[in-house]
Amino acid sequence: MVKQYAFSLPAFERGFHLITSLVLNELGELPQQGILHLFIQHTSAGLTINENADPTVRQDFESSFNHIVKENEPFYIHTYEGADDMPAHIKSSLVGSSVSVPISNHQLNFGTWQGIYLCEFRNRGGRRKLVATVYF
Repeated sequence: MVKQYAFSLPAFERGFHLITSLVLNELGELPQQGILHLFIQHTSAGLTINENADPTVRQDFESSFNHIVKENEPFYIHTYEGADDMPAHIKSSLVGSSVSVPISNHQLNFGTWQGIYLCEFRNRGGRRKLVATVYF
């Protein structure tokens, strides 16, 4: 069986944000076992799974991504939506638009210290739409 949920996250500032609890609040009770597939419907933000305990990890992600993909590069052509837009598209392609997590015993079966991140790459990205599909 399959259940699908569409919902929006509140607007977040640019950066990496732990959203596991927000996602779980939208899903209700999870099945005994299955898979959660989570997809973001945007091209300038992404999803990933990483460290959920130390917030400095998220700060280091932001610093590293800004170092790897810089704003205002002279070779960017797609610039009419702002200096942060083209870098946001590149960063979202590097991170990806979806994650999958196994479900065991009615819980997301993460490893130690793992959680779901919203990777917001725009200065003012606004609310982000997600689609969660639970397979069981």
